[in-house]
Amino acid sequence: MNTEHTPHTHSDNSNKLLIKGLITGLLILIMLIPTLFVNNLVKEREERQKQVVQEVSSKWASAQTIAGPYLNVPYRTIETDANGKQISVLKTLVLLPENLVANGNIIPEETHRSIYHVLLYKTDVQLKGTFNIQLPDDVAKENLELSKARICLGISDFKGIEEKISIKLNGNNITLTPGLPSRELSEFGLSAPANFTMENLSQPISFETSVKVKGSEQLHFMPLAANSQFTLQSKWQNPSFDGNTIPNTRTVDEKGFIATWKFNEANLPFTTVIREGSAKNAVSSFGVSMLQPADQYAKTMRSVKYAILFIGLTFALFFIIELMQQKPFHPVQYVLVGLALIIFYTLLLAISEVMAFDIAYLIAATATVSLITLYAKGHFQSWKVASVFAGVLASLYAFIFVLIRLEDTALLVGSIGLFIVLALVMYASRKVNWYGQPKAIIAPETINTQF
Repeated sequence: MNTEHTPHTHSDNSNKLLIKGLITGLLILIMLIPTLFVNNLVKEREERQKQVVQEVSSKWASAQTIAGPYLNVPYRTIETDANGKQISVLKTLVLLPENLVANGNIIPEETHRSIYHVLLYKTDVQLKGTFNIQLPDDVAKENLELSKARICLGISDFKGIEEKISIKLNGNNITLTPGLPSRELSEFGLSAPANFTMENLSQPISFETSVKVKGSEQLHFMPLAANSQFTLQSKWQNPSFDGNTIPNTRTVDEKGFIATWKFNEANLPFTTVIREGSAKNAVSSFGVSMLQPADQYAKTMRSVKYAILFIGLTFALFFIIELMQQKPFHPVQYVLVGLALIIFYTLLLAISEVMAFDIAYLIAATATVSLITLYAKGHFQSWKVASVFAGVLASLYAFIFVLIRLEDTALLVGSIGLFIVLALVMYASRKVNWYGQPKAIIAPETINTQF
């Protein structure tokens, strides 16, 4: 009688196990839905942080771009109009320095708004060099209107000017005032009458000035000289060199950074004599970004991408343990464990906004591992089984933390790690009785009598 009912019993156990496996897999997919809300929450908090930085920066000063100094010189030329009549037309030449040396010291200043940190800066830039004016062949000296010539300096945000800017041009001190005669090279800036004569055109014209400005986010320059060198230094330890040119030399350590850019006339898209309308938006800026590192949002977002790994392996571990221990785990219990894994990300996001990401990750991971371990202990009534959950989850969180910290080799390390994890799962599940068949030993003589 027992042998007649055994196949049905085996079939029922197998079906129950299959159904339980399908339900567990479905729960894994369902628990991925809350991760979408976590993604949106991370983006929302990151956007809020950017809004706070922008609000504080707007009251202090925005990113600064310094262009120049350069000369704006009007001249007269004869042209033929539509009626064939020759008329005198006033045009403009922009004259760039032959040599320019810039040295700047950036002083970072950190301010707080609610839980957010905003990094601002002050800087003192020393500019010196010489003009060596060489006019185009079709522009005669006598056609220049030197009385209208102006010395110009581009500055993107007037709010950041801390002291009046004076320039020593050919031995004369000149105070610059807001306004540019043209927007050929810069949208905003200061200028003043150049006050030089025809005799000055045949010899080098030296200049020297000090620009003290404050700003936020970035400090950029435009390489407007035949030969130029820009050197920036600061105590800030996390600079980001951006723009269209990286430094020729740079040193970044615990004391701060120092970077140097060098340019020559071959690097410019135009010569030192620029005709009106020929250079607008033709040259790009370069410099350094002084941004408070806010990579906790990027790191949190990267950790959320591994949610399926956390949920899938944890559920698989519960599934295997319940089969081995013969203590079924209810779908509602799977959902509770999944919610604990999801709340890890909200804990990580919230704590990382008020302290370092590494510490936040340790606190959130410890809390989550402890919660699930105690829950497993309560269900399986065994500290030995609970310690297995603690070890596996702790190893998983440590593995993901390593992946988050890595950049270029994250894919390689992650693939190798997942292969090892799969191998361990296959090894741990090798003795699972998937079909629920009894482990009975049939005697050889019984087999012979059956045949």
